[in-house]
Amino acid sequence: MRTILILLSAAFIFTSCRSSDLIRPGDSLEVAFEKSMNQFENENWSDAARAFETVVSIGRGTDIGQDAQFYLAESYFNGRRYLIAASEYERYAQFYPRSPRREEVDFKAALSYYNLSPRYKLDQTYTKQALERFRLFNTRYPNSDRVSESGEYITELRNKLARKNFSAGEFYMRTSRYNAAAVYFDMVIDEFPDSRWAERALVKQIEAYILFADNSVPNRQKERYEKALDSYSTYLQLFPRGENRSRAEELHDRAQNEIDRIERRDGSVAQSDR
Repeated sequence: MRTILILLSAAFIFTSCRSSDLIRPGDSLEVAFEKSMNQFENENWSDAARAFETVVSIGRGTDIGQDAQFYLAESYFNGRRYLIAASEYERYAQFYPRSPRREEVDFKAALSYYNLSPRYKLDQTYTKQALERFRLFNTRYPNSDRVSESGEYITELRNKLARKNFSAGEFYMRTSRYNAAAVYFDMVIDEFPDSRWAERALVKQIEAYILFADNSVPNRQKERYEKALDSYSTYLQLFPRGENRSRAEELHDRAQNEIDRIERRDGSVAQSDR
């Protein structure tokens, strides 16, 4: 019985303390904000977000309302509710475009989308949104201390998008759709030439054009082997010391040998028709 009484007393005290932290009708704006900050400082992110929403709704147009809008976004961010956090950061930037916090807000909005970015095989909408916002951040705040960090995120996100296109190219290679594979490898090369996937994509494109030619009707083979040679020329321009150069040269020789064979064949046919 004594244990039960102790537990009930503790629960009552906890409930009373918790109740005292809640915003009540009649609380002044200052008191409501203070209670919200208590929740925030105690890392009660959901409770803090609800409290700051109340402060924002009753304090719009005031300095306290502006602070509450910022901490509302922060509460969602810290609670890993990144999509809502991004929306609240963007709302802050819209309402208070000249705020000293604007730089931090823009960076955290981009970081929210970065945290929403999924593994490369899935839809990359959030990846593209994060990339766009980090680029905009670096343009808007070229002297910011965060530019270097933002640049690292940009590189990581670009590599993820490049990998997705590279993976699509490999899929089409496995399913013997070589022309489609070449298109996706070209997207890696064209859109992400500085990514870690670009060199491999170019070598795979050479191979894709060769396989496409191998499986083409005779009168289309030569032009498709020539596309492989064009890709090899691009490889030499972009990656003269690439780690896959030996493989690229093997593929070049294979395509050139096929072109030579076709020209000998066509020459023999032309001579026999005379």
